[in-house]
Amino acid sequence: MDAISLPFVWAGLLAVAVFLYVILDGADLGLGILFPFANTDEDRDVMMNSIAPVWDGNETWLVLGGGGLFAAFPKAYAALMPAVYMPIGFMLTALIFRGVAFEFRFKASGSGKRIWDQAFHWGSIVATFAQGLILGTIVQGIELENGRFAGDMFGWLTPFSFVVGCALIWGYTLLGSTWLIIKTEGTLLDWSRRVGIVSALVVIAMMAIVSFWVPALDVAAAQRWGISYPDIDWGRLAPLLPIPLLVAVAFWQLIRSIRSGATYAPHMWASSLFLLGFVGLLIGIFPYLVPYSLTFYEAAAAPKSQGLLLIGAVIMLPIILGYTAYVFWIFRGKMSADAGYHH
Repeated sequence: MDAISLPFVWAGLLAVAVFLYVILDGADLGLGILFPFANTDEDRDVMMNSIAPVWDGNETWLVLGGGGLFAAFPKAYAALMPAVYMPIGFMLTALIFRGVAFEFRFKASGSGKRIWDQAFHWGSIVATFAQGLILGTIVQGIELENGRFAGDMFGWLTPFSFVVGCALIWGYTLLGSTWLIIKTEGTLLDWSRRVGIVSALVVIAMMAIVSFWVPALDVAAAQRWGISYPDIDWGRLAPLLPIPLLVAVAFWQLIRSIRSGATYAPHMWASSLFLLGFVGLLIGIFPYLVPYSLTFYEAAAAPKSQGLLLIGAVIMLPIILGYTAYVFWIFRGKMSADAGYHH
């Protein structure tokens, strides 16, 4: 494989890792966001048991994405990390609280259980919001001088990143509710469907807000989308129009599948909304890995390094994918309160 295609392959692998993390762990985090709003402790037991076999494995993709960025694109890693150190710190701390709460909740009782319930809930919210802040910071662009971060320490805290953080909370809530549609029965299932409808409506509104906001952030982004308010380059914008049209179709099918009583379709259509949003994001920043200053070709490690790393990735990725698929298959079906993590 030549030196030109290696960075492209690695950029693709990182994109896949990030997307799989968002879809898989997003459902776990969304369930945590919903956790205290369930009607009974038994419902909360069912919710937690439904993700017990998979939650820690889902976070593998976060490690793979961060490690892959460090190894395959060290210049981008060095440029991005100082810009988002604080939200990354918030995210990791929240994930620790969430993991500890997961382990300790089933051993506690009374007020102790309530404390771990809240730790699980707020750990999920803070981790999700921090991820939204990181995403918003990257999309709005990072200022570099000579390949190094030259922005403000609190440059990650802007109105745009705040809105993206809120949007991701609702997005993960949608994934969590559709996951519960797959895994639960009875009144909890009915509640999950109602939550799914509400969160879907909020998500589509947030997607529209962010989509219109992005071209106003940066000249490079506006030109890429063919939008420079108040002028619109329809020749450049027209090829991108299928994405919002597909989003509309996916949204309609999502609402329809929830109302019709489908089991798996709501989660599939919710995931497709994330996929379409992710594709739109990649189109908006391509070929930049650090928008809008450093492309993935410029940020790439030496070809020999990327080639050696790719050998390991080719070996390990099928193993991780196979293990993930196996676990989801073994623990398929509905979950009950008496068959769970603490037995």
